[in-house]
Amino acid sequence: MAVSFWDERYDTDEYVFGEAPNAFLASQRERLAGYGNALAVADGEGRNGVWLAEQGLAVTSIDASPVGLEKARRLAGKRGVSLTTELADIADYAWAEGRFDVVVGIFFQFAPPTMRDAIFAGMIRTLAPGGLLLVEGYGPRQMQYRTGGPGILDQLYTEELLADRFSALDIIELRSYDAELTEGSRHSGLSALVDLVARKPK
Repeated sequence: MAVSFWDERYDTDEYVFGEAPNAFLASQRERLAGYGNALAVADGEGRNGVWLAEQGLAVTSIDASPVGLEKARRLAGKRGVSLTTELADIADYAWAEGRFDVVVGIFFQFAPPTMRDAIFAGMIRTLAPGGLLLVEGYGPRQMQYRTGGPGILDQLYTEELLADRFSALDIIELRSYDAELTEGSRHSGLSALVDLVARKPK
């Protein structure tokens, strides 16, 4: 999706996905103990990256929208934490090998399947041995709910898809379910969700 689309979406005083972290991510707080740094993929206005920084992690927040990243820096300042922001198209991101202890990807479902699979492979590569991967996305029933997400079936997740693409990792938790989201004006209402928690073998 074009950068200009996200710049226009984020160009408001409102945080369109809210300032609070994603509920699934926040539920994983205890798993983050002992890790040093984190990568927040397609972090937009920074709600998840800032929350990770509040947990004591050194966070790199990447996104293709300079407007989003500026709001992320503003949110970090408001919360009294530091955040490293990187302007990057994740389709071209370098994914340095073994760089991050934690990699987080929440609702980044704008990529067609080939690009998505390359991003998934990059996330595995940049995860350090013993590192933690946290992913949440929409599942196919989201086409009925229309409460957020791309509205394109082949960009949605299934348990089978994530199990296959992340088979190199030790899967700790993988589940699909329906839940009410209240994450700003863009993620609101009954939603079909798929969550993955996995660890890279040491």
